[in-house]
Amino acid sequence: MNIHEYQARELLQRFGVATPRGKVASTPEEAEQVARELGDVAEPGYPPGAKRVDLVVKAQIHAGGRGKGTFTNGFKGGVHVCKSPSEARELAAKMLGQTLVTHQTAPAGRVVNKVLVTESADIAREIYFAILLDRASAAPLIVASTEGGVEIETVAANSPEKIIRERVDPLAGLQAFQTRKLAKQLKFELPQSKAAAKLFDGLYRTFIACDCSMVEVNPLVVTTKGEVLALDAKFNFDDNALYRHPEIAAMRDIAEE
Repeated sequence: MNIHEYQARELLQRFGVATPRGKVASTPEEAEQVARELGDVAEPGYPPGAKRVDLVVKAQIHAGGRGKGTFTNGFKGGVHVCKSPSEARELAAKMLGQTLVTHQTAPAGRVVNKVLVTESADIAREIYFAILLDRASAAPLIVASTEGGVEIETVAANSPEKIIRERVDPLAGLQAFQTRKLAKQLKFELPQSKAAAKLFDGLYRTFIACDCSMVEVNPLVVTTKGEVLALDAKFNFDDNALYRHPEIAAMRDIAEE
């Protein structure tokens, strides 16, 4: 079972994983209200010198490549930056109820029923980080790379030496020395290494507690302010364990399957 990006963020936040602020909307009016709630978002004529917060409106479907996708109504891109609540409403109106086609969807595309309105992050660096269930060893396997923001298959083909693998003893769990080691291998500077280690620990606790077969964060980012954030996350769950997690089973979107 897969879940939407906004649902993935909600799960991560439960386990202390830092993500940008945001909220899901089902109508253009809700998108506008969310933009206002996120605060200090400028409308035209906003007082000079006032703080502005750029936002991103993201179509919610179970497929990647949304930013480069095209709607069947001709609107291009399922991910757009906006600078005002009214612009958030206009963008949502062009996405909601429309069909988005990406390189990961069938030619028929997927209908967008929700959008995520979220803070934009000023990205200094992108990292790939995933935890998988390695069937061969029946243990969690961390796969990471300093080359974030692109598909890991591309990194494996072009720069296999940049892929980091760290096995986790399922009985002992992810150890503090491993999170520190990963932070060093991923070239986190000292001010961010502690935050990175905390984020890795939160991702592992999410993976175990939710009976996941995969948690993938791509990208995990360092912002220009030095924050370490999970910007976009994907989850796969062990369907055989969903009976233990009715709150996760309730997240299933039948329309996406």
